[in-house]
Amino acid sequence: MITRKKALYSGCLLLVSISTSSRADDSAAQDGVMIGVGAQTTPTYSGADKQRWQAVPMLQARKGAFFVDSQKGVGYDLQNDSGLYLEHSLGYGLGRADKDSDWRDGSDKLRGMGTINATLNTAIAAGWAVSPWLVLEAKAVLPLTDSQGVNYRTSVTLIPLQSQQDSLSLQTSALFGDARYMQTWYGVSARQSVKSGYATYSPAAGFYGVETDLTWSHQFTQHWGGALSAGYTWLDDHAADSPIVFRQNQLTATAAVTYTF
Repeated sequence: MITRKKALYSGCLLLVSISTSSRADDSAAQDGVMIGVGAQTTPTYSGADKQRWQAVPMLQARKGAFFVDSQKGVGYDLQNDSGLYLEHSLGYGLGRADKDSDWRDGSDKLRGMGTINATLNTAIAAGWAVSPWLVLEAKAVLPLTDSQGVNYRTSVTLIPLQSQQDSLSLQTSALFGDARYMQTWYGVSARQSVKSGYATYSPAAGFYGVETDLTWSHQFTQHWGGALSAGYTWLDDHAADSPIVFRQNQLTATAAVTYTF
């Protein structure tokens, strides 16, 4: 996935909703290009106690099974008539800075923690559109250019409203990470402790949180559309007990305008 770790994740909820709706519908996803821009408020990093506003660019282009997506990256998906699908993509993670940043996760409260490098990653997702209103998915994201560990998520998406003009989706995801991933994003090594002043912390691998997103999208005309989304993330003790986590419950909100051609 292409992300500012969390920001573009949530910033492209409109595209997630449309993509999910396409899988859940009997008709195949159609070729085309969508561009857009959103305004978003999001935590400065996972566990931060401060929010920031930012503009979020959006892009989704599809030709058959192949796609380019500002959230997922470049990839392809395979689907069958039973609703089962497999998706593989290559993306880029922006990492995290140990100071305030305008373009990726970061905060001055992380001084001495060091920078988490940007990395090329690959994501593999397998899912099942059980019905037009219910989609189940499991996904793994693996870094390719830096050893930052692997994160996983399992999600359930409900789509109670689908029409020519409007769609409403509710997605809840359970978040998991291996030991290296948890140490990279939530741990404090002995060296980091000396430089930052935070106590050492080595989180366990496994479940570390829940993410819930509600997205409403509306098509004003054949080409113009818009969306509103709200996201809530709760961090489990494995992450929340970290000395660099200042808020266990975090919110994200996005408003977006899109153009399809």
